[in-house]
Amino acid sequence: MNEIFHLEVGAGGVATLTFDLPGKKANIFTRAALVELDALVGALTLRRDISILVLCSAKPDIFIAGADVEEIAHVTDPVVAETGSRYGHRIFSAWEALPFPTVAAIRGTCLGGGTELALAATWIVVSDRPELRIGLPEIQLGIVPGWGGCVRLPRRVGLLAALELILPGKAIPGRRAAKLGLADAVLPDAGFLHHVRDFATAKAGTRGGPRRRVGWRERLLISNPLGRRFVIEQARRKTLAQTRGRFPAPLAALEVVATALGEGAAAGFEAEARAIGRLATSPVAKNLIYLFRQIEAGKRGGDEGTERIAEVHRPAVIGAGVMGGGIAHLIADKTGLPVRVKDLQPEALATALRHASGLFERQVRRRRMKPAEKRRRMALVQPTLEDDGLASCDFTIEAVVENLGVKQRVFGELSKRVGDRAILATNTSSLSIEDIGQLAAHRERVVGMHFFNPVDKMPLVEVVVGKHTGRLAARAAAAFARRLGKTPVEVRDGPGFLVNRLLAFYSAEAMWLLDEGFRVEDVDRAMVDWGMPMGPLRLADEVGLDVSAKVGKILHEAFGDRLPFPAWIDRLAEPGRLGVKSGLGVYRYDGRRQLGPDPALAGRLGLVPRHRDPDLGALAERMVLPMVNEAARCLEEQIVANPGALDLAMVFGTGFPPFRGGLCRWADQEGLVRLVERLERYADAVGPRFAPCEALRRFADEGGFAAAFLSETRIA
Repeated sequence: MNEIFHLEVGAGGVATLTFDLPGKKANIFTRAALVELDALVGALTLRRDISILVLCSAKPDIFIAGADVEEIAHVTDPVVAETGSRYGHRIFSAWEALPFPTVAAIRGTCLGGGTELALAATWIVVSDRPELRIGLPEIQLGIVPGWGGCVRLPRRVGLLAALELILPGKAIPGRRAAKLGLADAVLPDAGFLHHVRDFATAKAGTRGGPRRRVGWRERLLISNPLGRRFVIEQARRKTLAQTRGRFPAPLAALEVVATALGEGAAAGFEAEARAIGRLATSPVAKNLIYLFRQIEAGKRGGDEGTERIAEVHRPAVIGAGVMGGGIAHLIADKTGLPVRVKDLQPEALATALRHASGLFERQVRRRRMKPAEKRRRMALVQPTLEDDGLASCDFTIEAVVENLGVKQRVFGELSKRVGDRAILATNTSSLSIEDIGQLAAHRERVVGMHFFNPVDKMPLVEVVVGKHTGRLAARAAAAFARRLGKTPVEVRDGPGFLVNRLLAFYSAEAMWLLDEGFRVEDVDRAMVDWGMPMGPLRLADEVGLDVSAKVGKILHEAFGDRLPFPAWIDRLAEPGRLGVKSGLGVYRYDGRRQLGPDPALAGRLGLVPRHRDPDLGALAERMVLPMVNEAARCLEEQIVANPGALDLAMVFGTGFPPFRGGLCRWADQEGLVRLVERLERYADAVGPRFAPCEALRRFADEGGFAAAFLSETRIA
């Protein structure tokens, strides 16, 4: 008896196969599901009472979410990984060869193996639900589509469109899928299965599938070896420029696609299986899968508690300007809710509106939004100089100037004007949540929501929990952050919270390297070569030298001799030298284009660059190790719950190289015992700021960060 797939044959031989994995919110291809599907497909080949078969999902929001990532995470033998790919090929090819047409009826999210099974169907129809997404995200896990996606997708949508989906691992809306030819019809979500049955009835008994409308350019590319080779080579060069060769999966996908188009489907399946065997057991894939599991764990953590979190209906942003405008744009764009933007100054409101409008306009230019939709969304951003209407707001985000006295007054007044259950969030980057909420009437509703700049691009939000913050407020802030498309990481209130605290030690060491005579370009190139998106000095310019100096001063006062800065640090920022925003900082700029280090800076600070051709790996180590040392303190102080959450925050908040898995993951792979020894050597050779802390020594004795947090003593 089938437990996962349920078959019903209706009038006219229109059959429905429903995928319903017991006890799960999403359908995934577990080992049991694949075994059952394998046997079922074998039995279906003998059926003569079926004229067409519809595959659908019993899950309301998910069609099929793909393969079981947990099983991939635990594969260590390339032969086992390759065998798993071949098994999927055999099942899906048998599905494709059934003696009757099939329809994949996609009403919810369809990813990975789900999309690959749909590609093996005769027809694909999708619901018009705006949240529906379909795609092949395997590249983001460090592997390639392994059950025929690299072979079938180019044949269905063409080479260029296939590469645009496969290489970044993008998932696209249903209407976009239909426009590309990935879906054959978009059907109304209301009465979806009824419309699907009508579609299937019309196609029952037909021979062959739909005729693909491929343009002359695509026909030329697919049929012409020179054209294919040109496109693949251009894509390879672009991929190398973007990844610097650190992510092998996109390059492997290009090889598989080229093989499939040049040598046929059988050769493509073979190349795909070999690529899976090679990639699924690689360190990069394991690290990316580790990060994926941290993201999923964070989503599950948001379900804690028995009290229901009320959905936000009436948000407000208190404090306009660029940051306020960015947050307001995000709320209007992601939730479709009207958002009140309150400020005392008309000029600040004008700045917020210009910034929000510019962000929407950029979406229009990139064809992610139509002009009419831009106007509709922009109308949701509602500026005001008055307090009227705040009483109805159920979620406020304060984004006023980073001044404790000002924020305290805002929260004192705001807590009296909003409803009794409204959440009061502050977008502070350095001030204590406890201090900010001192004058609030309901301190349990005060929580930090630290958005990273630029708001529209940075995926992390630190949900900062003060001593008086209630669990409901923390959960509500995390839930709203997820609704905004962000990844929340809960952190405890403390100097710099988590990300800025760790970055301060990284940035301070970069300044010390300048003080020792290393050149600006070498310091930054060391970290870019190590995998960071930009070096620490360029990052300081990006944040603003004035902001960096202010945060650095606050954290130096908090941590004292653990976080020293060179004596010239207070002279780094000056009027006209604030970084990118002023056109001059550590580097010179033409707009946002970096022109090179400012040659006058060293002389002004009394520095003498004297090191030529330094060991860039050694420079990177000097900047990364202080973060590892401080991460141990953060974990010991329970600033963050566990190493996984810390790693997620560093990857999403700083661009820490995902292929390294995060700061703690990297440190564990290097070996904490070895890193303690390296810190001791630096403490002797450079200064006591490198001395390994006792927390790091304890983690090293326990076998590493991950091992320590898996131990029974820490779980207890």
